[in-house]
Amino acid sequence: MALTNSRVQRTAAPLRQQVVKLIREDILGGDLVPGQRLTEIALCETYDVSRTVIREALRQLETENLITVLAGRGPIVTVLTQQDIESLYVVRARMEGLAGELFARHASDDQCKTIVALMTRMEKSYRKGTVESRECVNNEFYALLLEGCGNEVLKENLSGIHARITIFRRFAFVDEGRVAISMKALRKIVSAAAVRRDPEQARLACEEHIQVAGELALVEYLRWVK
Repeated sequence: MALTNSRVQRTAAPLRQQVVKLIREDILGGDLVPGQRLTEIALCETYDVSRTVIREALRQLETENLITVLAGRGPIVTVLTQQDIESLYVVRARMEGLAGELFARHASDDQCKTIVALMTRMEKSYRKGTVESRECVNNEFYALLLEGCGNEVLKENLSGIHARITIFRRFAFVDEGRVAISMKALRKIVSAAAVRRDPEQARLACEEHIQVAGELALVEYLRWVK
């Protein structure tokens, strides 16, 4: 296991948090691939920490669905099937549709102004950004959408869906064509939910966006794991 820049820095941050971050980045970056077995000894050597720290980190990453522990085999990088992905996106589309609808109904004027301002900023920088910067601003967009919908149960459950698809959601920020498609969809959502305050159109815009995103994500993920 030869990963670059993997050793933790001896800083004030707990070692477990540092190792979780490094392993997560190695999974999302493709250095650790779906189905790859993760042995404690190899991970200890790679990240230069004790078995106790590795075990704690693996437990955390298991809760994020980035790692799966198999009976008799131990932890592996999570492998999602086509059915897994399709099922997740069906649920995500309905939940984000509801989030868009509730945002249009309940968001404050300030929340609407904030998400419109973010959209303006994205118009200038999103397509020219890096994978990391695109992912960051996209997370900011969804944080604002969920905050404005005013439903903590929906927010919590949709955050869980986002965590489960993190392993392949990143592909949305790599391809320039997909970035352009995503921007068009986000404009439509903001227009319906924050400018016109149309609950029905906001719901449809969100559902349409996730349906397209799911189809593209499936193609890219299955290509990646082959």
